[in-house]
Amino acid sequence: MRKLFAPAVAALALAGCGVIPGPPGTGDGESPTTGAAAAQPTQETSTPAQQPPAQEATVIATRTAQVSAGDMTGAARVDITSLRRQGKTASLTWTITATEGKVNVHNGLGKGPLDLTVSKVSLIDPVNAKRYRVARNGTTEDAECVCSGTQGQFLEPGESSTLYAVFAAPPLEVTKVDIEMPMFGVLDDVPIS
Repeated sequence: MRKLFAPAVAALALAGCGVIPGPPGTGDGESPTTGAAAAQPTQETSTPAQQPPAQEATVIATRTAQVSAGDMTGAARVDITSLRRQGKTASLTWTITATEGKVNVHNGLGKGPLDLTVSKVSLIDPVNAKRYRVARNGTTEDAECVCSGTQGQFLEPGESSTLYAVFAAPPLEVTKVDIEMPMFGVLDDVPIS
């Protein structure tokens, strides 16, 4: 049996765009072809589609600290990998890596023992003396944060967790902010891209 990879790859690519081709000749999602081109079978492909190599995150700020949350104490490193403006918002991405002992990310970054998110992380604008808290998806007191959940994240040495949070963006003239992060303290002068 002959394997034809090209139609399957094309169908997957079009499905990702919201277009799913129908059977040949139906006109659904196809471009019209005529003559010899329509009669030729697709050639067999022996190599899978090439994926671009994964890019390693660039660390723009880092801090190591003795951390404790709940009844766990250990040491961890936080690496800020991105703080990027996107219109009226700013997205922060970071990685926490346990370096010693067991690290409780589960409820160590939220606003209390039942807040299993990173909602207590904030940006501090030193130019305008303003604090930016994690965005919420509504105005009520129980509105969820636009940020990572942390439920069940207890890191052993060498284990990492990548997290994110979205904030209102500081004004354009602000090019660096301080990041206040529970368990780690304040990371100063983190650039906004």
